[in-house]
Amino acid sequence: MINSVVLMGRLTFEPELRTTPSGVSVVRFQVACDRNYQKSGEDRKADFIDVTAWRQTAEFVSRYFHKGSMIAVEGSIQTENYTDRDGNKRKSFQVVADRVSFCGSKNESGSTNPVFNQQPAPSYQSADNSDFEEIVDDDDDLPF
Repeated sequence: MINSVVLMGRLTFEPELRTTPSGVSVVRFQVACDRNYQKSGEDRKADFIDVTAWRQTAEFVSRYFHKGSMIAVEGSIQTENYTDRDGNKRKSFQVVADRVSFCGSKNESGSTNPVFNQQPAPSYQSADNSDFEEIVDDDDDLPF
């Protein structure tokens, strides 16, 4: 069975870290994801998707993400059936985050956390390819 979700969007409100009675960290937040299709003459629509993160992922989100931050979320969908106050049967769904990642620049995310400003961005040198043979793309002999 496969139940896999990947989202990228902006947080719609400030995430608030909570702790369960047994001491487990949890944070709930909502991600606004623009829809790909836009009818001519209409405003772009977005989906607002509820996400829950647990333990270290929850602590990471609460520390480094804020309202308006771009975020990428990998996780799975969980559904729940319940009965509302009026006796109507309802179904809700949420994404349970396994991993979250930064998207966009520091300026875009609005982060003022000094952790980001302590070290310069690492620079990487390109690999020395002197030990590798040159690959020749010679498709002239192919019959198609």
